[in-house]
Amino acid sequence: MDPAVGRGGLPLAGEDAPAQRDGDRVLTIPNALSVLRLLLVPVFLYLLLGAHAVGWAVAVLMFSGFSDWADGKIARLVDNQSSRLGALLDPAVDRVYMVAIPIGLAIAHIVPWWIVLTLIGRDALLAATLPIVRSRGLSALPVSYVGKAATFALMSGLPLILLGQFDALWSRVILACGWAFLIWGLAMYLWSGVLYLIQVTLVVRRLPRVRAPGN
Repeated sequence: MDPAVGRGGLPLAGEDAPAQRDGDRVLTIPNALSVLRLLLVPVFLYLLLGAHAVGWAVAVLMFSGFSDWADGKIARLVDNQSSRLGALLDPAVDRVYMVAIPIGLAIAHIVPWWIVLTLIGRDALLAATLPIVRSRGLSALPVSYVGKAATFALMSGLPLILLGQFDALWSRVILACGWAFLIWGLAMYLWSGVLYLIQVTLVVRRLPRVRAPGN
């Protein structure tokens, strides 16, 4: 997934004081869902690699995907549910999933390691550009629609591939669909990385370096 600011809906400068305090809330439904998703990462790995309970592992991924969609909707549509913590926590948990799930599937010999290394290498390269972006006074660059579509495809394809491990005809159909999503998502994920690097280049060319206070 592309480095980016998290959920929208945070208070803008000039709004009243109560609205500003709402952005500092910690105990919100979206934040609770994000923490729950984070706690489910080791549960998923145990179910997959320790208990070899593929069905339950798929169920955990399906719940995590639904809760990821739900917390974003709640943050945007329900009053007092957006927060600065959520803006950082939600994409951070997504990052953890994008690393943990492929690694778990590779250890289980379900997906090849080159896919895992490609995903991690792409994210590591983009993460290395963050100091450059921040030196221009920006916290991060916006998420592209290509990046969102790529993340959706990857987070759909990996569970489908896992669900396709059963010895049944329907499972083989699901496995084929999962690989189609994964290949499509991987291509878009790499392309969104190229687009992000282009954005970084434009930022460096057009924005001056911000001096640290006292310099």
